Amino acid sequence: MVLSVSERTFTQEVLQSPIPVLVNFEAPWCGLCRIIHPLLLQFNAQCGDKIKLVGVNADDNFKLANTYRLKSLPTLLLVENGMIRHRLEGFRGKEDLRLALEEIKLTYNNRSKTYNNLTTADLEYRSA
Repeated sequence: MVLSVSERTFTQEVLQSPIPVLVNFEAPWCGLCRIIHPLLLQFNAQCGDKIKLVGVNADDNFKLANTYRLKSLPTLLLVENGMIRHRLEGFRGKEDLRLALEEIKLTYNNRSKTYNNLTTADLEYRSA
């Protein structure tokens, strides 16, 4: 199941999330949004608790749509530590999205392995 996020809950659920969040900006009238939904659910199941998936109805959350300068729907943003790491828009179908999601998964899995191999001293040094 995808958590539905609004302007009221966006900061807490997305920007302040301790794990990366894939934000799916969509609308009820968007045919491609409905087509890719099962693929997003599959991606969410594969990532487990490493990446959180949330949905934002762009029609009902106009301020968020403007803030993130949506040009088309669906638009997907991978947000980590309050910053956009990936922006996916303008894909032509399921295969484009599947390839982009695989790239995100590989990037994030590699980053997780790097962090897991670092010591606390390494992390303190990098954050200083």
